[in-house]
Amino acid sequence: MATQAQSAIIGISELKPVRYSTGQTTLSLIAESVRLAIQDAGISKDDVDGLLVGPQVGETPQHVPATVSEYLGIDPTMSNTVDLGGASGAGMIWRASAAIQAGMCDTVVCVLANKHEKGDSLRSPNRNPIREFDVPFGASGANTSYALLKRQHMEEYGSTQEDFATIAYWARKNAQLNPNAIFYNKPAEVEDILASPMITDPLHLLEIVMPVAGGAAVVVTSADKAATGKHKPVYLKGAGEKITHRAVSQAPALESLPFYSSIPRALEQAETNVEDIALFSLYDCYTSVVATTLESAGLCKPGKFGEFVRNHTFGHNGDYPLNTHGGQLGFGQADLAGGMSHVIEAVHQLRGEAGNRQVPNARKALVTGNGATLSETTALVLGGER
Repeated sequence: MATQAQSAIIGISELKPVRYSTGQTTLSLIAESVRLAIQDAGISKDDVDGLLVGPQVGETPQHVPATVSEYLGIDPTMSNTVDLGGASGAGMIWRASAAIQAGMCDTVVCVLANKHEKGDSLRSPNRNPIREFDVPFGASGANTSYALLKRQHMEEYGSTQEDFATIAYWARKNAQLNPNAIFYNKPAEVEDILASPMITDPLHLLEIVMPVAGGAAVVVTSADKAATGKHKPVYLKGAGEKITHRAVSQAPALESLPFYSSIPRALEQAETNVEDIALFSLYDCYTSVVATTLESAGLCKPGKFGEFVRNHTFGHNGDYPLNTHGGQLGFGQADLAGGMSHVIEAVHQLRGEAGNRQVPNARKALVTGNGATLSETTALVLGGER
């Protein structure tokens, strides 16, 4: 049963993404993101008594909250790492709210950042089912794993390459209204997406996010404090989370992927339904993720996203505004901060400050985050009214 919102987002920041960072550390990007978010909130650094941060910050592999707190010069009474992959940004928001309601703290800063330099590579994973069942057969990275899920969708439901490419087309189209997007002034038609190199069959290059450097932060406080804040508050109305697997070889059936649980839970908690949502800020590391998220949200039946995207429009003035900032496919993915960009856009829209991409009468937004290979999912319903 939903209750009156007890917390709200009062400050946000997002660094302009760049292809490669030079002379910056992840800690410095974290610090700048936090500084700007606190400034946007109109509060002092000393007002922050909660910290949520990603599991690694590049310069330190462990004791991350203590390292970041020391670097920021804060003394939080609640701190933690959130390790949900791409769902970390959205997952932080409800955790901050829960910590505030539990009386552990009053004001939490949630931050994710990533430096990206030429030659950066992923660390080798520890031994787990991926190493045993996936890697020996070539499924050693995200591209291959998500390609398998896309292929499964195409084989089971008959979805087409054009269906998936339409999702990327709208991401690029929406990015043309966002000067901060990495692909601003670089639109892509469906034909361009299908003509881009095949990276891992059936995934094309322009269906995959491009890694960039950047950062983002969000400040959450109590609803009472938010009412006297600098900006119109954006309230957390509902949240849902679900983890079903890690390795793609262990994934459940398409109709049982975790968004089928997390999204309905968030909507139920918010006492709303999907047709009342004004903005869909959906995690989009690959076109296949958006496809299954649209189906999981109940916007269309399983396997029918292709028909759905052909029959509707997804710009800020469309019938289903989707990733109006360009999504990660159009804006860029600054590692885990890429997922936070979906929260940031929802806040801009619900505040009514999205400028030339403002969704008319935006009152509720559905935000999703996804980690691993459609494994860890978080869904939030944010609202501009308490």
